[in-house]
Amino acid sequence: MKNKTLAAWLTLLGGPLGLHRFYLRGLGDLPGWLLPIPTALGLYGIERVQRYGLDDGWSWVLIPLLGFTFAGCALMAIIYGLMTPEKWNARFNPAAAADAAPGRTNWFTIAAVVVSLLVGTGVLMASIVFSFQRYFEYQVEEGRKISQ
Repeated sequence: MKNKTLAAWLTLLGGPLGLHRFYLRGLGDLPGWLLPIPTALGLYGIERVQRYGLDDGWSWVLIPLLGFTFAGCALMAIIYGLMTPEKWNARFNPAAAADAAPGRTNWFTIAAVVVSLLVGTGVLMASIVFSFQRYFEYQVEEGRKISQ
C-alpha cells in the first residue's frame, strides 16, 4: 500500500532523482529515470559557475534546470499531500477501501505540504531571478559593445 505522507516527503526530498516515481509506479517508470537528467545538468551548471565564473553563458542556462526540477517536484509534493484519501487510494491503492489509512492526511503530510510550499517557492523565484539577471547583464554588455 502506497502511503501519501511518505510519497509527499519522497517527492520533496528525492523527487529530482525520481525516487517518488519509483515508489509510486515501480522501477519501470520512464519519467522516473529521466528526472535525474535536468538535475545533473543543473549541477553541472553550478560546477561551471565555480570553474568559469558567473559570466559563463552555459551556466545561466543550465542552473535554472535544477531549480525548475526542484520546484516541479515541490509542486507534486503539494498535489500529493492535498489529494483526498478517496482519490489517493483509487489511484495508488486500488485494492484498498476508499478511506484506507495510507491515503489519509496527518500532521506529517501537512508538514510536507508546508515545507514544499516554502522550498518550492524559494527555489522557483531564485531560478527565475538568476536567469533574468544573467540575461539582462548580457544584454547590457552587448549594448555597450555596440555603442562604442
